[in-house]
Amino acid sequence: MSPRLRKVTTGSGATAVQIVRKHRGKVTVLEHLGSAHTPEELTALLAAGDEKLAAHGAAEQLELELGLPTDEGAPPRARTVVGSRSAILIDAITESWKRLGFSEVVNDQAFFQLVLARLVEPTSKADSLRVLAELGIDPPHHNTFLNCLTRARDRDYRAKIAGKCFDHCVATSGISLLLYDVTTLYFEAEKEDNLRQVGYSKERRVDPQIVVGLLVDRTGFPLEIGCYEGSKAETHTIIPVIKAFQDRHNVTDMVVAADAGMLSAKNLAELDKAGLRFIVGSRQTKAPHDLATHFRWNGEYADDGQIIDTITPKGVKRLDPDRVKKRHEPVWSAKEYPDAWRVVWQYRRKRAMRDEQTLNLQRNRALSIIEGQKPAKKARFVKVTDEDKEFDEASYRRAMKLSGYKGYVTNIPASIMSATEVVGSYHDLWHVEASFRMSKTDLRARPIFHRTRDAIEAHLTVVFTALAIARFMQEETGVSLKKIITTLRPLREFTGRVGGQDITFDPEVTGPTREIAAGLLPNRFPGH
Repeated sequence: MSPRLRKVTTGSGATAVQIVRKHRGKVTVLEHLGSAHTPEELTALLAAGDEKLAAHGAAEQLELELGLPTDEGAPPRARTVVGSRSAILIDAITESWKRLGFSEVVNDQAFFQLVLARLVEPTSKADSLRVLAELGIDPPHHNTFLNCLTRARDRDYRAKIAGKCFDHCVATSGISLLLYDVTTLYFEAEKEDNLRQVGYSKERRVDPQIVVGLLVDRTGFPLEIGCYEGSKAETHTIIPVIKAFQDRHNVTDMVVAADAGMLSAKNLAELDKAGLRFIVGSRQTKAPHDLATHFRWNGEYADDGQIIDTITPKGVKRLDPDRVKKRHEPVWSAKEYPDAWRVVWQYRRKRAMRDEQTLNLQRNRALSIIEGQKPAKKARFVKVTDEDKEFDEASYRRAMKLSGYKGYVTNIPASIMSATEVVGSYHDLWHVEASFRMSKTDLRARPIFHRTRDAIEAHLTVVFTALAIARFMQEETGVSLKKIITTLRPLREFTGRVGGQDITFDPEVTGPTREIAAGLLPNRFPGH
């Protein structure tokens, strides 16, 4: 039977277009034309496939018209496509790898190809062979990738890559402010083990998981990654990651920002003891005591954006209640207030509107439970006395009073960092959250199909490296990783055989596409 086109849905949801032949019920793939991620790409691939099928000769050799002139009166010369590759995209990722210095510390082509495949189309190790083939790269054997993961562990690729990430950060954004957060990665597994365990999940999953801690600079560029048991509390992860970073780079002077989930008296004491400065989100339940002076002298009113710079107790011990007799808030210092930290509270009207909306929804739910309109469940503002339920009006009024306030605990004196800078530095945490979103979506760090800890750690090393390159490429171009991939991937470099000689035809790169390519390949596309 003559060759025909076939569309196949890949594991990543793309549509692969192939030229196949069916003989006695067996389908043979003659050529992979590529994978389409948009209707426009699919239309282009199908059109290219139709041209190839139309040019299929008696010798059943696929030929593509290259537009070369022939000598007048001479017989047509054979014009056959012998290869094509997504040259611009491959070269852009390769150049980013080199510019970050990764080629200086990891001379492993298989590891680079794993990172390349994860950037272009995250999928399994086995399916990465297809991704590389569609890009025009001769893929290695699957066992080569498995051996590569072993080398990544034995040769400590993560430490080498982290070293270059540190150098890049020092040369660009600096390490004066570091951001930390955690996430969970789940597994397609039924049983737990020493690492993969069922634990707290924001998505309410009951699958075995691991806890991953990520340390980034203020732009979201990754610096350190840690892997912990799935049942480990978030508050127990920050100190090991910070210490690993310090030991690796001999760093002592830096500020670490983390959300309220990292707030524990032990964590803050350890960070302070290590000589590190921190900014950590405070829990709103501490606001009534922290803001007692403000409320006494100013009432419940606050201007939009108003900041109150005061102190908060280190532990359960309360501060001197007589401090509210003074109109001015205390100015924190470690020497004058050894049992307290500095805390900056900010009021925002927009935040207050959101808080009040949430509180009213919780109030309505509580009333519905009390009146028997909803099943009896544990809910906020429902006060249970013996077997009776009543609305906790005092708690509701107290919560409404605090709506719009957010606190930031720190051990940085006002003489070094103003209250406004404390708030702004904390808000940079969205960068680490963005990096986690990128690792889970664009790079698809989960689910993980590995079983052993060594393999899981190697997988995270690949994801960590890919995240660094992705962040670098985004910074150089100003567009998202997805935009970079979808824009550059269709640009194919074709090699044609004409009269026994191979000639390479570069893709045409113009307009916005050229601007993206120029950001990653400035020597090839100067003037942008």
